[in-house]
Amino acid sequence: MKLHELKNVAGAVHRKKRVGCGEGSGHGKTSGRGGKGQTARSGSSIRPGFEGGQMPLYRKLPHRGFNNYEHRTEIAVLNVGDFAALDASVKEINATSLAASGLIRKGETIVKILGDGELTRALKVTAAKFSESAKAKIEKAGGQAIVA
Repeated sequence: MKLHELKNVAGAVHRKKRVGCGEGSGHGKTSGRGGKGQTARSGSSIRPGFEGGQMPLYRKLPHRGFNNYEHRTEIAVLNVGDFAALDASVKEINATSLAASGLIRKGETIVKILGDGELTRALKVTAAKFSESAKAKIEKAGGQAIVA
């Protein structure tokens, strides 16, 4: 299959509504805009949340408290079992090597290693945090868990 051979599913493409083409078309006179008023005018739109001059709901509700969303620190989480996907030649693991292998995203620098899965080879793992079980599994396999 090539790009020029792709076709839309039947019913996926609708024809454009042609307004203002006479009364017989069903979209004449007011062209589907109703009667007179603000919404009948061209270039006019009522913003979301506008209630016709009545005090809007979002202004009635109290807006209090602190939201941490913009100030949070994102932590990339990996399991010990995920190291099995890495090359056998890799002996040292850190955030940059994990990003290069595609296990975490490129911008992520803070990594926490969790203990799910099994580790069969000795690895020198450098991360910001380790769970107790992950640390034990890495050291049992003959590797090192270094907190950076």
